[in-house]
Amino acid sequence: MDYSIPVNTECVKEFNVKPEHSALNVGSGTVNVLSTPTAIAFVENTALECVEKFLPENYTTVGVEVNIKHLNPAPIGSKVKVKVRVISVNDRRIVFKAEVRWNNILILEGTHVRYIVNRERFLEKIRKLENTKEKQSSNDVS
Repeated sequence: MDYSIPVNTECVKEFNVKPEHSALNVGSGTVNVLSTPTAIAFVENTALECVEKFLPENYTTVGVEVNIKHLNPAPIGSKVKVKVRVISVNDRRIVFKAEVRWNNILILEGTHVRYIVNRERFLEKIRKLENTKEKQSSNDVS
């Protein structure tokens, strides 16, 4: 299936850095600044929304890889700008270049990979895995 996602498609989204986004709050550090896991979630969200418009009905993307350098802190209460750009599309695999900036300061940069999936087939796969896990758990008890 051809998804027709143009290389160099670029999207920008702003996020307010709230107390729940801090490293202290999410458990990834002991300081009250934007956490790496939250910054990555901002990148994933921006990438997801960036390509949704190109996908057929009942399709979405799932994040499968991040390669990120967190270079500088961003304070709680700041506004960060996330920019993603599609750098390659190979069948269902989409690679994005990503950056997060606070004012003109580069906070985070790297790449993010997403795969195009049929939403229902993806959920069915999860249900099958859950059933397998439940069978294994019941065998462990006996």
